[in-house]
Amino acid sequence: METKRRNLPPKASAMAESLRGLGYSTATALADIIDNSIAAQADTISIRFVWGKDKSLIYILDNGLGMDDKELELAMKLGGRSPTEKRSRTDLGRFGLGLKTASFSQGRCLTVASKKRDVLSCLRWDLDALAEGTGEDWNLYEGPSVDGEVLLALLKNFQNGTLVVLEKLDRVTSPESTEQDFLDLMDAVEFHLGMVFHRYLGTRVSITINDIPVKPWDPFLPTHSATWSSPAEKIKTPSGIIEVQCHVLPHKDRLDDQTYLRSAGPDGWTAQQGFYVYRNERLLVAGSWLGLGQGRAWSKEEAHKLARIRLDIPNTADDDWKIDIRKSTARPPVTTKLRLIRLAEDTRERARRVFAHRGQAVRIGQARELQQAWKIERIKGGARYSIDEEHPAVKLVLESAGDFSSSVRAMLRVIEETIPVQRIWLDTAEAGEPPQTGFYGNAPSEVQGVLLVLFRNLTEKKGMSIERAKQYLKEIEPFHLWPELIDALSEETLSEVRS
Repeated sequence: METKRRNLPPKASAMAESLRGLGYSTATALADIIDNSIAAQADTISIRFVWGKDKSLIYILDNGLGMDDKELELAMKLGGRSPTEKRSRTDLGRFGLGLKTASFSQGRCLTVASKKRDVLSCLRWDLDALAEGTGEDWNLYEGPSVDGEVLLALLKNFQNGTLVVLEKLDRVTSPESTEQDFLDLMDAVEFHLGMVFHRYLGTRVSITINDIPVKPWDPFLPTHSATWSSPAEKIKTPSGIIEVQCHVLPHKDRLDDQTYLRSAGPDGWTAQQGFYVYRNERLLVAGSWLGLGQGRAWSKEEAHKLARIRLDIPNTADDDWKIDIRKSTARPPVTTKLRLIRLAEDTRERARRVFAHRGQAVRIGQARELQQAWKIERIKGGARYSIDEEHPAVKLVLESAGDFSSSVRAMLRVIEETIPVQRIWLDTAEAGEPPQTGFYGNAPSEVQGVLLVLFRNLTEKKGMSIERAKQYLKEIEPFHLWPELIDALSEETLSEVRS
């Protein structure tokens, strides 16, 4: 017996309106449209915001391969290509919906005109027209709107190329919108595109917005001398090879003001920490711990804000990584989680140390660890801090105190028990930086007085050679921050102190 079937296509107007609610911003929508330009091998992409109150529009013009009428019709079809269909290794698309959903999220009219071998084709979706009558039919119009007709001239001198026009921008402008609002939106779009396509810009693609070049924003500051970068690691997975490279950015004190502000990214230093997931070198996720963590997912904290990790995946891994329609979320498969957690833990710890030491040299995994004045004891529910009596400055006082050593130890205990932990925590949270310590910002003369006392004690009372004492001081907190003062110590220095 034959199974009865019913053909139940979606109502055109209702489906189109539903697709408008996928959560695109103007910046993410334009990035999705640019993906198609890059996939079409365009190396020049021009975006223009045209202010006209309720007649405002945005268009994207590229010099890619272009489309003939049949190819354009397929591109304008919702779901024209299945996400399971095998794609070119360099293809940035996935669902066959990006052009339409991105455009509909911003305006109610989408026109695409394309030239291929000097032949022009033009098709248009108009959501208002879809809603007329029963709203059942998927009516795709040939030719531009009345307001968009003049824009076809932009393709006049192109043998191959594509023009995408977004009109009726009800999700971009409102009756209260001003031209300045439009200009501010352009700035936000410029930064986002510079971030998403930074590995293309300047080498393979030029993007302009109202004739102003989009500048690439590299989140990893790879050329700065104080940036720490791990070797790139390739990890084999069932869906292809992924590549991971960890970075710890310089502390604020190592950056000039302009670099510090720009490196913060669109959402600020704390929000921009985490993994940066790329697919075919196009950025999908800009700063996220991807739900990873030990026991519970890591949150974004001030102490780890300098940690940024590049993660490249191929487009054959879309299913495994759960890439969504907007190409803005990704979730690592179980097979890679443990390795990613270990890499991230190391990077987070490095970033925490750089943050805590304000960008000064930090030793990790060296044969001789930095001798610190404070000891940290991990206890249930937190940590306990105490003064290390083996620190040379502390030890000197205790050995010289004689009968007063018990009084000195009592004083040290009072200091340990009255550390203003809550105040330090609050000041750090409010300022986004740890308090200044370790002679930070002091004149060398203020440091030298204390340094000379220890230098004389090490050489005269401990019997160390001058060179051994100098090396020892470089391994003691906070004098490791002043190697140039230590290098200047000599026999003459001791003679001056004695006299």
